Amino acid sequence: MKIGVYGLGRFGRFWASLLAGEQGRVYGYSRSPKKDLPEEIVPVDEAEILQVDALFLCVSISAFEEVIRGIAPRLRKGTVVFDTCSVKSYPAEVMDTYLGDQIESIATHPMFGPDSGRDGVEGLPMVMSPVRSSTRTFEYWRDFFARLGPQVLELSPDEHDHQAAYTQGVTHFIGRVLQGMHLEESPIATTGYN
Repeated sequence: MKIGVYGLGRFGRFWASLLAGEQGRVYGYSRSPKKDLPEEIVPVDEAEILQVDALFLCVSISAFEEVIRGIAPRLRKGTVVFDTCSVKSYPAEVMDTYLGDQIESIATHPMFGPDSGRDGVEGLPMVMSPVRSSTRTFEYWRDFFARLGPQVLELSPDEHDHQAAYTQGVTHFIGRVLQGMHLEESPIATTGYN
């Protein structure tokens, strides 16, 4: 099976390397040339990345619809397309709208990235939602990801967005408050404080 990652920014490179752990190598495409790619990422042009069996879109939410509209008519019949955006309802709607009946799509949100996953992704949450996929395809990929180590959770796009807004909103709010406090270092500080 040929797996491709469209978008090789910081997260895209991390994601491609993670997927390569199961596959051995992954094809990667970026609109801006990337240097120093890990050896497991095989750089290809856009035409070639659209011929893979499974295509992971690691692009910003602001570019997502433009990318989907641009690639949809050129995707190979039978391709499975995944988003990796941090919200699910919008990308699921875009994939459902623009990808034809011959393309399967699954919304995913790895709840980790290059920093939180640098020591491995074992047990970290990953959300999956079928958009337009057969049960067989969805189960194959759910099991694929489970073998990589994350705890796979099946949520609807709306449920994901509701829970993510709460948990990530609280986290970012507290982070901003703490950042604004200009906390000082202490020789007796605990790990949690630091």
